[in-house]
Amino acid sequence: MNLSEITKTGINPALALLPAKMDTPAARVMLLAIGLQESRFEHRRQIVGNPPRPTGPAKSFWQAEQGGGMVHGVRLHAATKAAAAALYQARGVPARDAAIWDAIENDDVLAAGLARLLLWSDPGRLPAVGDADAAWALYLRTWIPGKPHPQTWPDLYRQAVAQVVP
Repeated sequence: MNLSEITKTGINPALALLPAKMDTPAARVMLLAIGLQESRFEHRRQIVGNPPRPTGPAKSFWQAEQGGGMVHGVRLHAATKAAAAALYQARGVPARDAAIWDAIENDDVLAAGLARLLLWSDPGRLPAVGDADAAWALYLRTWIPGKPHPQTWPDLYRQAVAQVVP
């Protein structure tokens, strides 16, 4: 899926379901950059093994695990639980980790909304658009990737910025 498609079919509808103050260019850049970093918007299920197969513990383009921040954390976090509950209701998903985790594999709106809420749960401000280093630090803090790939981030981040701020 290209960046224009995921913006149109996943990110825009997700942000429309969340409080308006959550929809900013900086948030859109982060959602695109993290999706690119995690899956290139190609894999809705984590690819593992040799040969690689979609069998890992993470789902959605943002690669969320059932017990992680995007599924479990935002459901309970004081800053996000009300918006998360509204999002689950709007998408017809029970507010249970297993149900949410199953749904995000194919529900890009729910997944994008939860990814935005995970970013919202961070106590710091979103990095300014163009600040790739601060964006990388936020990604590391909120996604806690098991095998980060800092060498791919600068180019993927630039692609995200170019999509949001042409």
